[in-house]
Amino acid sequence: MAGLSGVAMFFGQYSLPLDAQRRLVLPADFRSLLGEGAFAFQGFERNLIVLPQAAFETICHQAGSWSITDPSARLLLRMTLGTAVALTLDVEGRITLPADLCAFAALEREVVLLGQGRYFEIWAPALWNVQKLRLQDAEANAGRFATLHLTIA
Repeated sequence: MAGLSGVAMFFGQYSLPLDAQRRLVLPADFRSLLGEGAFAFQGFERNLIVLPQAAFETICHQAGSWSITDPSARLLLRMTLGTAVALTLDVEGRITLPADLCAFAALEREVVLLGQGRYFEIWAPALWNVQKLRLQDAEANAGRFATLHLTIA
């Protein structure tokens, strides 16, 4: 789905079934944005992050400039690149998620896909509901997002 600047972006939220073989049929607009393939890895809040191949390559390039002597850089490399797996779309528009990533994110029979612009997240419904509650706290949001400088120009 094209963004306002003409850049293709992932938007929206979808509740979808995950079959017994850990296959997930992606929405058509998400499939079209993945192009030649994608990569999935552990997210920051016990979810999965899925990036198109080009975006993943950008992250790999950036990671190459991090100092391996920095403990935080090593942890981030382990969490992202160390858990990354290539995903391919089958002829029915499905991706198959690895068992270890499903276990990490507590994914079972149903998942929530959440568009995040240049990538999307995959959540277990119960864990996504916890996040939604956090997002519905208007008072906390005013403080937590103040430094991000979200402006309309």
